[in-house]
Amino acid sequence: MSEARVRKRKPVRHKQMRDVERQLTEAMGLEVDMSSSFIELAHFNGSDILLIDRKIVAMNMEIHDSSKWVPTVRGIMLWKPERSWAAVDKGAIPFLMNGADCMGAGIHVADPSVEQGGFVWIRDQDSGAALASGIALVDGEEMMEMTKGKAISTIHWIGDELWNVES
Repeated sequence: MSEARVRKRKPVRHKQMRDVERQLTEAMGLEVDMSSSFIELAHFNGSDILLIDRKIVAMNMEIHDSSKWVPTVRGIMLWKPERSWAAVDKGAIPFLMNGADCMGAGIHVADPSVEQGGFVWIRDQDSGAALASGIALVDGEEMMEMTKGKAISTIHWIGDELWNVES
């Protein structure tokens, strides 16, 4: 097993993170306030990550040919966003926990504001618990109508290297 570690960790001031706050607010549809938190930037497997109070809550990734900050699964659990989600049935969960892309047949409900190529987080349709995050391959309306094919390209899930890293 590879020894994946958080590297180049450095504390940053809140005023340096205002643009990151704005991007996270936009991605989740809720106001993100990091002003009273201990904020650090670091690198993990070639990506920039954001730590708040020593928890990895966001990562920088390519979306629509530009670099954007999006929440990790821990960030979703912390902020509890009400936007950019897709709910899957119990049959899809074991596959998602192994890193598989999310198939359209497993999605029963999705936020209609999800755009193709945009950030989306995946939750359990029964409990609403965050399971994974990814990039939408189709828009939210189409996700709910799909009976076959991939709907979300999974980038991060509970149990992957980023989830398991000790911060």
